[in-house]
Amino acid sequence: MEYCAQLAREYLEDAESSLREGNFRGCVQSSQLATENAAKAVIAMGRAPSWGHDPSTELLEVARELVAQHRAKATRLAELSSQLAPEHGRATYGEPERFMTPRMLYDHGAAEKAIALAREAVEIMNQMIKLGDE
Repeated sequence: MEYCAQLAREYLEDAESSLREGNFRGCVQSSQLATENAAKAVIAMGRAPSWGHDPSTELLEVARELVAQHRAKATRLAELSSQLAPEHGRATYGEPERFMTPRMLYDHGAAEKAIALAREAVEIMNQMIKLGDE
């Protein structure tokens, strides 16, 4: 769990740095990875997470076993993960059918939206880990 949590925090730092530098593709890519790993950290509180880039379904399965307070947080984290999951491929490969590279796909607005979701995801993860430690 702590390994995935640390990955999520580091990717969020990378996203913040990329945004400051105007690297919008890098910001979106790191935001997606931060969110993915935040979800995996919560999954890892109860079982080993899978290797996929969209752990939302798996997190929803885990959420069913949680008390209501945790379930709502895990469900929101699953929503965030699902929302950013498609960006993994887009930020890596672009949209070849449209002849658009990853750098062509993202602007400041897209980066701001992605990083806002990642910040929320990491905050939820931190809250859930803290609640789990109590």
